[in-house]
Amino acid sequence: MTAEEKGKRKVRPRGFYSQALDEAEKLELEEASHIEGIDEEIALLRVKLRELLQEQPERIDLHFEAANIIARLVKTRYQITREQKKSLKEAIQKVLTEVAVPLGIGIGIKAASK
Repeated sequence: MTAEEKGKRKVRPRGFYSQALDEAEKLELEEASHIEGIDEEIALLRVKLRELLQEQPERIDLHFEAANIIARLVKTRYQITREQKKSLKEAIQKVLTEVAVPLGIGIGIKAASK
């Protein structure tokens, strides 16, 4: 198969969910698979919440539900894992011991090493 033939082939997502999708949805799935993080989802939900507030101001229940979902996504977005916390702590300790101590800044060194 030539490079030109490979370029003409449709990208077909493989996997468990792709079997339930039509061709247009498969293309959307392929596009969505390249997005990292949830920033776009948070932004989209904020726009939809604003629309909901304008179009259905009496639906307080839906406003709270949407706000709750946004809050959970934001919390998830900024959550760091235990391993990331450990790496961050080690990096801070390294800076303190290699930079702060030689400069004569010794405050907090013992607290940071705990």
